[in-house]
Amino acid sequence: MLRQTQQQKLLQKLSPQQIQLMKLLQIPTANLEERIKEEMEENPALETGTEEEDDEYGLNDSVEDEYEDDVELSNDDAEKIDLDDFLRREDDDGPSDYNRDYYGNQDNEQPSTPVRVETSFHDHLLNQVGMLEVDERMEKVAQQIIGSIDEDGYLRREVIALVDDLAFGQNITTTEQEVQELIERIQQFDPPGVCARDLQECLQLQLDKIEPRTKEVEDALTVVNKYFTEFTKKHYDKIQKQLGLNDEDFKAVINTIIKLNPKPGAAFAIVNKAESYILPDFFVHNNNGKLELSLNAKNAPELRVSAGYKDMMRAYDNSEKKNKKQKEAVMFIKQKLDSAKWFIDAIKQRQHTLLQTMQAILDFQKEFFLTGDEVTLRPMILKDIAEMTDLDVSTVSRVANSKFVQTEFGTFRLKYFFSESLQTESGEEVSTREVKSILQEIIDGENKRKPFSDEKLTKTLQEKGYNIARRTVAKYREQLNIPVARLRKEL
Repeated sequence: MLRQTQQQKLLQKLSPQQIQLMKLLQIPTANLEERIKEEMEENPALETGTEEEDDEYGLNDSVEDEYEDDVELSNDDAEKIDLDDFLRREDDDGPSDYNRDYYGNQDNEQPSTPVRVETSFHDHLLNQVGMLEVDERMEKVAQQIIGSIDEDGYLRREVIALVDDLAFGQNITTTEQEVQELIERIQQFDPPGVCARDLQECLQLQLDKIEPRTKEVEDALTVVNKYFTEFTKKHYDKIQKQLGLNDEDFKAVINTIIKLNPKPGAAFAIVNKAESYILPDFFVHNNNGKLELSLNAKNAPELRVSAGYKDMMRAYDNSEKKNKKQKEAVMFIKQKLDSAKWFIDAIKQRQHTLLQTMQAILDFQKEFFLTGDEVTLRPMILKDIAEMTDLDVSTVSRVANSKFVQTEFGTFRLKYFFSESLQTESGEEVSTREVKSILQEIIDGENKRKPFSDEKLTKTLQEKGYNIARRTVAKYREQLNIPVARLRKEL
């Protein structure tokens, strides 16, 4: 039976501008300049420079109402304003004298900044194809194989898949045997271990290239070829027994393998410039015990609304009515002006939110910023900073996850200062980061021949006064990227 009911729900929807503001807030400092550049390319009403105090484009209240009117406008005084130039640009789809400053004067182009050219990993391999001394057809096969090698240096495609790729993609007929033989020849390229299908083959290829071929290298090859599973699980006792080696000789064999490169292509990887180094968003300076916070200057660019575009709007305000096409052009100009003004305000709001959030963190963790001692970090969650700043928890989270602060003790992601609390036997609340720090110290000081189990680590922490369960110790150990005791064992 159908029944009609009435419900009342409270929903909060973000406007497109609010969403854009959240995205701006999340952008790292290293990428902000590029984001501003993109906005300027889309909106010529936005330009660099200091904003002058001015009214809202010099318009009166009746102008926008006039735009909404569908009455056909006259064209008696078209000469009085510079809208004709804008309309010609719209028709010709090209830059004019008016916006040449924005697009760049062709006669006075600034010299380009020289950029260092990097040799990519794949280019490095392709440069060695000539060493194969093959015909044009097989050279294309080699190029296809190299193109299928990933950034780590591994060939993840099956041989039959490569044969199909060549047949359908390049109309080259070949066989699995031909491709396999070419793979084996490419595996002799530099860097050693390249074009392997898995880690075991990668290590084997590198060991094959070591000269002179000593007994130590031969034993290392035996370990990789026959006892690879045991090696990855660190079942060293079993391997040593099978090889019949004393402790010193066996340790030399294992060290030979450990020194190999598990990712031969990684050295050639070119990472995004913004990710290759940390650009701090904030700077904290200790001035004789007084902490001073400043924002990276790159977060505070000088932007303004184009004076030329505002002049065009003022000109319209002083002119007679125009035809419909000119009215649409003015509406377009106004939209660009509004968009430019909103973007400038959004950048200012970003600066304010960043400083507001960082100042709250600075006040909350003042002892750490004065001493640099990790133990002084207080338990702090996102809600604490949200309450101090009257910001939403999601806003604080966006700042904490993507921003860095430079101090005299190093550069830290803001997320570093957040941690939950743990109670000691005395009832005192301490930061879980303090517990992790103690856990790291215990593991660093353990006998690597007999590393501590999670149960032993738990007991040690409890003896130090931390009320903690074994499963919590295991969780913290994993968060610190520390393997289980068996995998920490060394010879």
